Amino acid sequence: MSVVTQVSHGTTTRRVGLVGWGAIGQVVGNALAEGRVPGAELVGIVDNRTLDDLPAQQLNFEQALESCDLIVEAAGQSVVREWGERVLAAGVDLMVCSSGALTDADLAERLRGAGPGRVYFTGGAVGGLDLLQAVRGLGPLTTVRLTTTKLPRTLIQPWMDQELTDRLKRAEEPVEVMRGTAADVPSKFPKSTNVAASVALAVGDPRAVEVVVMADPAATLTRHVIEAEGSHGSYRFEVNHRPDPVNPATSQVVPHAVLRSLDAVLGRSGMVL
Repeated sequence: MSVVTQVSHGTTTRRVGLVGWGAIGQVVGNALAEGRVPGAELVGIVDNRTLDDLPAQQLNFEQALESCDLIVEAAGQSVVREWGERVLAAGVDLMVCSSGALTDADLAERLRGAGPGRVYFTGGAVGGLDLLQAVRGLGPLTTVRLTTTKLPRTLIQPWMDQELTDRLKRAEEPVEVMRGTAADVPSKFPKSTNVAASVALAVGDPRAVEVVVMADPAATLTRHVIEAEGSHGSYRFEVNHRPDPVNPATSQVVPHAVLRSLDAVLGRSGMVL
């Protein structure tokens, strides 16, 4: 998200519903339940499994829409596709973690036309998005490339043929898994390439972002390298994250990026950077 500087003269508690109780949802949910996000009250958790020992009551989606005014999606792109419009039409705001869903042009257009709820997205595992957004004011970027490198086993997908699957399983050196644009790659790797969608949203055009997905059996960190260039300058950002031990397809930092975004959206008193 963009850098937010806000001065507030009062706060209103927002009733938050959390969708998904996985690696991201558990960190976010426990932080909300412990009061670590001022202005937020965790009302309930939505998950398609029956769960025990939750820090808030388990709700179905309809109950969440009735009792919450902000839904945090931490369960995958399919939730955004299935429920996004209904959330907004109910007057509930939606924070999207699985930003890959927003590279679907038809879905993005429908969400823009829905309301009165609003959509927010979190940058997750990558930085520099505010600068890319600002650069758009100077003119279009001629080149934008994202290279993402992860462990091979986190990139294996059901649509892959046996040859590619075996190649990833047996890889002893880096393998280029896919090259395309941010308009098509995120749908192929729904749990691994949300960064591509975040870069595309910052740039303003998914087809302008080239995405290269690399598998490296020697990778101990997940690496994202953004390279952008235009007549007004050139930019390069590189981040290296430890994978989440529970879900190596995501980075440990992602839930903390969500909490930071919630801080900004909820308008914490004082100055927020």
